[in-house]
Amino acid sequence: MLEARIPAPGVRQGIFHSFRFQLGLVLLCGVVLPALIAANLPHAARFQSGPVRNSLVFVCLAAIGLVYVIRRLGVFPGNGVAKYILPTLSILYLLVFATIAAFRLEYSNRILLLGFFGTLAARYAIATLNMRGPQRIFYIVPGGRVQMLEELPGLVCVRLRAPELPPFPHAVVVGDLHHDHSPEWERFLAEAAIRGTPVFHYKQIWEACTGQVRMEHLSENSFGALIPSLAYRKVKRLADLALCALLLPIVAPVMLVVALLIKLEGGGPIFFCQQRMGYRGKRFKVCKFRTMTTVHDGSDLNASMTQAQDARITKLGHFLRRTRIDELPQIWNIIRGEMSWIGPRPEAISLSAWYEGELPFYRYRHIVRPGISGWAQVNQGHVCSLSDVDHKLQFDFYYIKNISYWMDILILLRTVRVVLTGFGAK
Repeated sequence: MLEARIPAPGVRQGIFHSFRFQLGLVLLCGVVLPALIAANLPHAARFQSGPVRNSLVFVCLAAIGLVYVIRRLGVFPGNGVAKYILPTLSILYLLVFATIAAFRLEYSNRILLLGFFGTLAARYAIATLNMRGPQRIFYIVPGGRVQMLEELPGLVCVRLRAPELPPFPHAVVVGDLHHDHSPEWERFLAEAAIRGTPVFHYKQIWEACTGQVRMEHLSENSFGALIPSLAYRKVKRLADLALCALLLPIVAPVMLVVALLIKLEGGGPIFFCQQRMGYRGKRFKVCKFRTMTTVHDGSDLNASMTQAQDARITKLGHFLRRTRIDELPQIWNIIRGEMSWIGPRPEAISLSAWYEGELPFYRYRHIVRPGISGWAQVNQGHVCSLSDVDHKLQFDFYYIKNISYWMDILILLRTVRVVLTGFGAK
């Protein structure tokens, strides 16, 4: 049966969602209008000056980059794009100023400043207009396990009573395409696809809404093979090393201060080192800043579990855990190739063995390098009960299935929120 990819369900479609419209409005407000104001037309000769010309190029590149990045991030579930507009544009302008400083280029403060606020205003306006556009309606074909979609909050579902095409232009037909439907419903699904109505398997919609993947047998991973994108894994490894080289001079002084504070607080060891289960099921030693009064090697199941309000956590440890500063020494694990910046969190050996014995396919999460942050961490946070771990595992499978640099960028942006709010820390 025909299947295709769909943007995150609930995304409203219309002219305001068009890439051309968004790019045109952002370039108009973020490039053209600031240029006219700052260059004080009709003195067009000012456009020939180096500072103005360089600034217009950078403003234009930043505006195009913002439109493209936000559109890409918007396809992931639970991802309201408005909250990423300001952080993304700020990062792009930091890159602009870094380029200007590196090459000692001339630039115009007025154009860059007006371009920043013009681009920001235009993209927020697009986000507001998209909220008022027509919404997708999901017409459910009866049969199979489609009731899972009707239980999702915020999804507009209408169960079809007869095999007749819905008359609405933004309709989407959803069914359990693995179910043995009657000939009438099979013909209906084929006719809907022929007429251009989107037809999707219910699991695609469920995954896009929840950001999780339920694996019932290994053939369901939709990779075509059991190994996720080999090409991207090589690029990801290079990106990991590049980010280490960029951040190490910045975080090294912070790590020295933290090490001194830990020593002054209790006089115990600075680092907490433990055996963890890692890439391809190989054990490795992970080191973090010590946040507890006691240490262990990970072989004790109960000691490996951190409970809410755990009495073993020190006063400084609470701060380090909330801000994730205790994770910084794992940069060494990234350099060694044992970890990545983004990936499923590595578990203690005792916990991993327990989970593997209780949860089907748990071992499959070791197919990618474990990470300091990950899709499960920014969506769920720290867990310890078996039911919560099963829920977390579905987030890990979603990441493995959809691994890409866009998803890694999204997780990095969400990690900033986690650090600032302390979400999920124990």
